[in-house]
Amino acid sequence: MPQPRLVPEPTHLALLPGRFTFDDTTALRVSPGAEAAAGLLRTLLGPAAGLPLPARPDGSVVLALDRALTGLGEEGYGLTIGTEGVLLRAARARGLLAGVQTLRQLLPVEALRAEPAAGIEWSVPCAQITDTPRFPWRGSMLDVARHFRPVSFLRRYVDLLAFHKLNVLHLHLTDDQGWRMPVAALPRLTEVGGLPHGGAYTRAELTGLVTYAAERGVTVVPEIEMPGHVRAALAAYPELGNQPGRTYDVWDRWGVCDTVLGVHDEALDFCRTVLDEVADVFPSSYVHVGGEECPTTEWHASPSARRRAADEGLAGPQALHGWFMERIGRHLLDAGRRPLGWTENGADLPPYFTVMPWRDAGHGRTAARRGQQVVMTPHRTTYLDYPQSADPGEPPGQRGGIVDLRAVHKTDPAPTEWSAEESAQVLGAQAQLWTEYVPTAAHAEYLAFPRLCALAEVVWTGRHDWAGFQERLRHHRTRLDALGVPRRLSATSSSLAPVSSAPP
Repeated sequence: MPQPRLVPEPTHLALLPGRFTFDDTTALRVSPGAEAAAGLLRTLLGPAAGLPLPARPDGSVVLALDRALTGLGEEGYGLTIGTEGVLLRAARARGLLAGVQTLRQLLPVEALRAEPAAGIEWSVPCAQITDTPRFPWRGSMLDVARHFRPVSFLRRYVDLLAFHKLNVLHLHLTDDQGWRMPVAALPRLTEVGGLPHGGAYTRAELTGLVTYAAERGVTVVPEIEMPGHVRAALAAYPELGNQPGRTYDVWDRWGVCDTVLGVHDEALDFCRTVLDEVADVFPSSYVHVGGEECPTTEWHASPSARRRAADEGLAGPQALHGWFMERIGRHLLDAGRRPLGWTENGADLPPYFTVMPWRDAGHGRTAARRGQQVVMTPHRTTYLDYPQSADPGEPPGQRGGIVDLRAVHKTDPAPTEWSAEESAQVLGAQAQLWTEYVPTAAHAEYLAFPRLCALAEVVWTGRHDWAGFQERLRHHRTRLDALGVPRRLSATSSSLAPVSSAPP
């Protein structure tokens, strides 16, 4: 009897004889606290299977929240499938949501389609599954600043993340090329900064996205870049910069722009106002404030910046970066949030920041040794804007190398050579999809999958069984096809199949 080919692979799976079949008579027995999981199961199975799955005290599919199951942690679950019924248990609601996704993968692939599928027996194999993730942070960063994606795509992307038990959508909302986050007190940010490459979100769209994601066990973590990568903000409010009287355009090029925020009080007040609005919209305990690729040329040339450095007793304008991040970080701490930033060497952000090392995995170890929490994001294994292969039909991507499926699968957030104390500082890992070279939704999904499947595997199970993963992925690709995730039409064509308009 072949094992079910699940991605990510469960921690423990034992196949049992027989199958359980969902049909028009199947009902749910829902314990207090499990209502969200029941609703999600109905929502996900409705389009293809059309099953009502009503709640009844004698339902054969039991969804139970049991706080005594402490060994399952925040997101683990136990799933027992017998010929007469199904029991899904967890200590926390997010564990039940993860179990629902496993049930989806156990069903025939037709269950994933957006339209009714006739003549299908909606059965799952009998099994005993106990499943807990290795890491609490299993993320995907999506850059909507360089190329704007409508909120309908963000909801679909959330669905795809949840399907693979990835639980963080890191939303890169601002950069030199665009500002997508509305701030009521600063309307020109989106009126001016939101024009290139798409547009901007409304507050209602973002709050709705947060709710939609939470219903699927996904946290939306916002990122507002500072003090660099702010050309779109300076185009809206040039007085925040370092050159009085200068006007700016929203940058229409890629790369690192040398215009940065000033360090005068008005610039700091601007940042606090923006972050207060962000905190109102996004309940995530983490707020990302960028921090990387901040040229200091303007600060060296600015009398105001040099005076600020001298007044603060700093060694020079180059030290204003750390000074700036300290003030922004403290503001977030005072608001009850955890500051998060990109680190370029592992020691360039205040010690209470959670850091994302992107240049080199070794920088994560440096930060861990300083006692900082770390989310691993090294570009050579987690940057999905790099091409997946050297095939001549590969769509254009970031220059500098190939990040193929095997490279992502080799990601190890806490390598064995790290000490136990260092490994304990690692929250998990995250893949980055920068969008300079990603003009369409189909292109974005093509770049994300199946590489996000590989990341999901290593951050959930911690295993690096490449042969086993490949075998399971061959079947899982049929699930992605059913969900409308595009692949290249041929090995020599860069054309992409269209993305389904319906959510997974």
